[in-house]
Amino acid sequence: MRADRLVSLVLLLRQRGRLSATALARELEVSTRTVLRDIEALSAAGVPVHAERGRHGGFALLPGFRTELTGLNHDEALALLVAGSRRGAQAFGLGSALASAMLKVVDALPESHRDTAAAVAERLLIDPETDLLSRRPVAEEVPGPIAAEVRRAVFAGHKLRIHYAAVDRTPTWRTVDPIGLVTVRDQGYLLATRSGADRTYRLSRILAAEELAEPAQRPDRVDLDRAWQERSTRFRTGGDQVTVLVRLDPARREDLVGTALAVLAEEADADGRLRLEVTFQDARHAEWALWQLATDAEALAPQWLRTALRDRAAAVATRYEASS
Repeated sequence: MRADRLVSLVLLLRQRGRLSATALARELEVSTRTVLRDIEALSAAGVPVHAERGRHGGFALLPGFRTELTGLNHDEALALLVAGSRRGAQAFGLGSALASAMLKVVDALPESHRDTAAAVAERLLIDPETDLLSRRPVAEEVPGPIAAEVRRAVFAGHKLRIHYAAVDRTPTWRTVDPIGLVTVRDQGYLLATRSGADRTYRLSRILAAEELAEPAQRPDRVDLDRAWQERSTRFRTGGDQVTVLVRLDPARREDLVGTALAVLAEEADADGRLRLEVTFQDARHAEWALWQLATDAEALAPQWLRTALRDRAAAVATRYEASS
């Protein structure tokens, strides 16, 4: 770990020039005392790090110390930088490792590619933290030790013991055969089997994890994209899900689709409004989603949903009548 940190320190100084001990500590997520010890170690190893004193002082490097990835062309370098801007690594506990890797990639680029690729990458934004309506995605934190244990079991092909908190259930220990990791909208999932049956676990609900020495019972090769699609299909078509027919203002289509599990059918009425057949996780989910759209949406079926929305609207009207 210290060797990786020393490399990252050198690359930070190469790419950003003079930096204070405080700035380096912030970037490397260590204390300033650790930074000073690392600076001493680099100097002892012959790396030309020197201190510049004064109000705007800090540490800087003399020119040198570079290796070049001469096989990379401009577009390949740009692709690496854009990939490094995605937040999926956070879901697997690899955020700091990704940041360190991207420093090394940028430093190793040929001089002719480095500046132009970095400048072009600034013009591209992938998966911003908020959309046009200022809605932020739900961030899920996965403790580093848990994410690391899960990753080790997945990569090594070993069984994994997890303490898992399913929704509305008491957390329990279970032993699974891990297949792979998937991230969707910044949420991480473990695909696994348990007693031969497919299982999907949200990483943020794993309270503890332990890699076992026993080999996992799983195929040597896996198509994660296909496995995820199959599990998603089963999820959308099982449980207490309900199907709703909705008449909708086209301007609110994305709001509805963003909360529904799936759109089964869609057509436009003569007046321009949309008629959609959508599925929701359960009755409560359907009622909540349609209520958010107010008069921009009308539930045409089933009747129980129309009744529930009418009763809710009547209760609100009664409340405001009583206060007027």
